[in-house]
This record gives sequence, structure tokens and C-alpha cells, in this order.
Amino acid sequence: MDESPVKDGPEESSDSTEDSVALQVYGVAQEGEEEEVAFPSLFTRFIDVFFSPGKAMEAVARNPAWVGALLVGVFLIALATALIPFEMVMEGQRQAQLEAGRDVPEMPEVLVNAMRYISPIIALITVTIISFLVAGLYWLIFSFMLGDEGRYRQYLAVGAHALLVPAIIGLALVPLKVMTEDPAATLNLGLFAPFLEDGYLGNVLRILDITGIWSALIVAQGAHSIDPKRSFGSAAVVTLGITLVFALIFARFVP
Repeated sequence: MDESPVKDGPEESSDSTEDSVALQVYGVAQEGEEEEVAFPSLFTRFIDVFFSPGKAMEAVARNPAWVGALLVGVFLIALATALIPFEMVMEGQRQAQLEAGRDVPEMPEVLVNAMRYISPIIALITVTIISFLVAGLYWLIFSFMLGDEGRYRQYLAVGAHALLVPAIIGLALVPLKVMTEDPAATLNLGLFAPFLEDGYLGNVLRILDITGIWSALIVAQGAHSIDPKRSFGSAAVVTLGITLVFALIFARFVP
């Protein structure tokens, strides 16, 4: 009796099923990969800077888009400057000069009125220039002095996004500044040491703004994302060290 060969039907069906599953899994991996490399919108990056800085800096290091973030940051700072009455700013400066024993000449009314509109523009230009200079400083230290991999544009993008923190918090503080009639009010470390008398150390703590420290830590996260060989901890030592050095220098010129 002839024995008909047993067809390998189930095995072919199994192979076909495995191929189908493999293709599906591969397709999911491809979709996941596309989602991973997709660059988030400016609004998403704005939110992530506050609540998920690691995610934001990883995206920015991969695609160093800086124009939108810098424009938003300097606009918010200029807006905060415009919302504070210039007369209040002038009075604050006058009191500081008087306490330092200096004569304060009266400013013509025409110039006072003009400064209401000029001050926000000055703030916008100044912050923009400082952002480019500070990005260059970070690039010089991390890439040239410490040997990290990274381009100037990457550090500029990281700094532009880190600027969003002091910009939005500074805008939120405007009502408090107006209510207390203190245009120089900030969230600084001096608030935690009210027992210190006026002097150099007190000036250093008042210059060390909490939002500036927060921003420096975001830059450190960005440096780590630009070159993963650079740990966040070592990058934070650099960025916080730069912040402290600036505070030590500027505290010498505070009356």
C-alpha cells in the first residue's frame, strides 16, 4: 500500500504565522523608532523644560533648534520689564543710590516717558546678547577645555531653552513686585538668610537667584545629553561653578 507523503502543512502555516508576527513586531519597532526621533513642538519643549528637563534636553541635543525658544524667552523677559512701572524702577534705583551716599540727579520727564518704552527693548537686546555669549562660554569650557563632543549651536539651543525658566517665573513675580513696590525682588538665596547683615556675603546670596540655579542645572542636563560621557553630576559642578563665579564677581559692585 502506497503511503502518501505527509504534507508539511502545519509547519508552513506556523512559519507563515511567525513571519507575520515578526513583521508586526518589526513594524511596531519602526513606529517606536519614528516616535523616538520625532522632534517635539516648541510648546511641548516649553512644558518639558519644567517637568521633564531630561527629555527636553535630549531632544534639543539631537536637534539644536534655538530660535523659537530664545524668542519666547526674551519676549517674556521684555514683557515682565514693560509691566513694571518705570517710576517704581527709578525710585528703587534712587533709594539704592541714596543709601550708598551718592547724589541722585533728577531725570527729565520727557526722558522718563521715553524710558518706559526703551527699557523693554534694552532688556530684549541685552538678554539676547548675553545668551549668545554664555552659550559660547559653555561651548568653550565643555568642548575645548574638558574635551566633550558638542557644537556651539547645541549649547546655544540648550541655553535658550534653559532661559525659559527664569523668564516665566520672572513674569509670574511681576504682581508681587508691583504690590511690594520692589522691582528688584527675586527668589534668591538671601531670603533664606535674613539674619545676614548687608555686606559682600549677603550680596552674593542675593545675586544667586533660585531660577538661575535651576537654569544652570538644566544646562548641565543638556551638556550630559550632548555628550553622554559627561555625567550630569560633573556637568552640574561646572555650570553651578560658573554661576557662583559670576555672583562672586558682581557682588563686588553691588552697593
